[in-house]
Amino acid sequence: MNIHKLVLLAFACTWSLGASAQWQWIDKDGRKVFSDRAPPLDIPDKSILKQPGGNPGARSAQRPAPPAGAPESAAAASAPQLSASAAAGGKDQELEERKAQAEAAEAAKKKAEEEKITKAKADNCTRARQARSTLDSGRPMMHTNAQGERVYLDEATRASESKRIDRVIASDCAR
Repeated sequence: MNIHKLVLLAFACTWSLGASAQWQWIDKDGRKVFSDRAPPLDIPDKSILKQPGGNPGARSAQRPAPPAGAPESAAAASAPQLSASAAAGGKDQELEERKAQAEAAEAAKKKAEEEKITKAKADNCTRARQARSTLDSGRPMMHTNAQGERVYLDEATRASESKRIDRVIASDCAR
């Protein structure tokens, strides 16, 4: 039974050695990157923190060579930019869609609010015109004073009420 434990322990140790065969570097944006592949060629040796061999200066032996006839900077620049732009393109499109939806929702909310205000103004206009016609009829009108008593409108009160109705008509009936 002890032999089985030793074999299992040996297997676990070798398994963990495979996990240590990773690259670690700091990218151009200052983020720490972990990978089982060598960093792009545009990453300087000083930015490599860890590599499978343990010696950051020896990465050129483990890194794949650029294609023949292609300059190093072009090979290094094209691969990361394509994958980054493809990933960013999807995120940008999603962000643009969300932004458009938010703008559409805001526009609908603003339109609904404007319609509500327009309806309220139309109601106020109708009531003010009815009050104006009643006031202009010349018939005696009553109102309730501050003490809760019903009293007839005198000429001064009728004039002030007429001015108030005119202001309402001017503001809510203007189109």
